[in-house]
This record gives sequence, C-alpha cells and structure tokens, in this order.
Amino acid sequence: MHVPFLSLKDITAKYADELHEAVLRVTDSGWYLQGSENKVFEENYARYIGTKYCVGVANGLQALELMIRACKILNGWNDGDEIIVQANTYIATILSVSQNSLKPVLLDPNPDTLELEPEAIEKAITNKTRGVMLVHLYGRCLYNEKIAEICKKHNLKLFEDNAQAHGCTYKGKKTGSLGTVAAHSFYPGKNLGAFGDAGAITTNDEKIANLVRVLGNYGSSKKYVFDYIGENSRLSELDAAVLDVKLKYLDDDNNRRKQIAKMYYEGIKNPVIKMPSVLPEENNVFHIFPVFTEKRDELQQYLKEKEIGTIIHYPIPPHKQTAYKEWNDLSFPVTEKIHVQELSLPMSPTLTDEQVKFVIKTINNWNLSNKE
Repeated sequence: MHVPFLSLKDITAKYADELHEAVLRVTDSGWYLQGSENKVFEENYARYIGTKYCVGVANGLQALELMIRACKILNGWNDGDEIIVQANTYIATILSVSQNSLKPVLLDPNPDTLELEPEAIEKAITNKTRGVMLVHLYGRCLYNEKIAEICKKHNLKLFEDNAQAHGCTYKGKKTGSLGTVAAHSFYPGKNLGAFGDAGAITTNDEKIANLVRVLGNYGSSKKYVFDYIGENSRLSELDAAVLDVKLKYLDDDNNRRKQIAKMYYEGIKNPVIKMPSVLPEENNVFHIFPVFTEKRDELQQYLKEKEIGTIIHYPIPPHKQTAYKEWNDLSFPVTEKIHVQELSLPMSPTLTDEQVKFVIKTINNWNLSNKE
C-alpha cells in the first residue's frame, strides 16, 4: 500500500468543481490584484478567526515581517530591541525578527509539551524586550493566560505565528485572535492552503492593519504617494478566491485530522517511538503529526521502503544554520534533541482509515534489532 505524506492533488480534487468555478470567475473578471476576491476573503477570514481585521499579503514570511515592522514603527522601537521566540521553530519566524533589525532571543521549549514556559519567558525579559512570539508549531496551541499576563505586565506585544494552526482554538477563541497581531501562511501544504505562496495578518488593532496594508503596497496608501519605504506584498485575486472556497471546509478537514491523530495516539505502541503530549482536542489541528526516536533516520528509511511518505521538520535548528553562524556555538539542548529525533508521519484529511492503520501496523512492526 502506498501512503503519501501529503497529496495536494487529492486535496484539490475534493473541491474541484468549486475551485474551477472560482478560478474561472477570476480569469473572466480581468481584475487580478486588490479586487473583490480579496475583500470577500479578508472579511470571511477575519470573521472566522474572530478579529476585526484581516489583511492579505504575498506569503507567510512577509506576514510575519510586516506585522513586526508595523509594530516597530507605531511604537518607536529601536534597532537591536528584542523579541522572545522559541528556538525550535521554522527559520521564517527568526528571519522576520532579523529582517526588522531586531534581536531574536531564543528559548528552549518544554520537552514534553513543546511549549514555551511562562517562567522562562519572564526570566528572559530585559529593558530591550518589546514582544513575545508564540509559534503554534505542528498545529498545537501555545497560548495560555500566564503568557498573556506576562506580556501585559511588561507592556509587551504578543505576536502569534499561526502558519500551522488554522482553525485551532483556545477556550473557544481561535489562534490568530489571542494576541496583539497574528501572521498566517497559506502555503499549499497548510491546513488552509492556496495554489501558491500566500499569507495574511489578523488583528483587532486598526492602526496595525492599516499600516500592514500600506507597507505591503510599496509604502503607499494613495496611488503614487509613498509615506514609507515599503515592499510589494499583496495577495492575488486567484489565491483569495481559492482560499475562500477551502475556508468553508476547514473545520471538517481539521476534524478528519483529529480522527487520524487519535488513531495514531491509540494505535502506535512501539516503545522506541515517543509522541507529543496530548492536548485538549480543540487545542490542536494537527498540521503535522510528529514522532520522536533516537533512530529517526533508520525509521524514515524503513517507512520509505514500505512506501510510506514522511518528512523531517526540521533537520537543522535555526541557531545551527550558516545564516546565523554567530549563534552556532550556542546550546539549546531540547531544541537540538527535537531536531535530530523528529519525524512527521502522513497527515492529511484525504487519508483513509486503511492507510492510517497500515502506517500504525508498519511502525509497530519496526524491529530495531532486525530491520527489514
């Protein structure tokens, strides 16, 4: 049996008729940027997330970068001011801080929950700290009231990197509405994915929303008048139309992901495989289902031989990358352990129960002393 890690073709096929209609509507309109499709999607996504404002941008990295830049401008932050962020995130989170000439302050997560500890956050705060970035990694909600209280106490912005957690909730509120402002990536493989790179920010702060829109439009709020040195970061009409179609099915797709995760949690019994702690159902939308083992590479090869697709998220942590060579001697032991042990199992709303059971059976049959 073949089990792909993720088949975008199968996901697209689920909504083929509606997507074809949406694409044709855009092509027939003759209007491909900053038109009615953007307006409709931004309104619908803001309503879904539970914020007053949504601004579409070109991709997830620019959503992160623009939301931080808007806050830097509005609050008069200086170059070298600090943003606290977990060390085990994807590098885009770190890049967005660096690109704003701010300093990322890295923290190890809790090894069991993969969440930032409030006590560690508070200990890392200095007179240059301006914000805390919560990364809802793997689709797991990292928010809690203690972190919000710390941010309020120290007058810090609470940023959310919601690239992997579309539809995740905390006590009835969606991630993306819990902090000051949130960045969303709609890369095709996300729970809510476009046909190419796409992103958005959500917030209840009108000034942040307006400034992000201006910064992403060359720094212009009026044609040929430029108040800021901006950039070109706009959501295409085509992707806005595609996202609006798929948004209607996001909760159903996330529910299927939860069903698959439940099968993994209940079925995988191999003692050398560790799985993340189980969160309340609403707190996880399982963008990724990671498992951890000291024999990660051997397990991946074994599953490949059985035609089961896997991906490593991520083989090298940000502080060990050449791009951040000044950090290469730093030690974040929890993060480093995660990055050498993590393997992502197939996770998609299009997987069948039979495919999931095959993955579980194959993993349970993996014998370290006698690999097939």
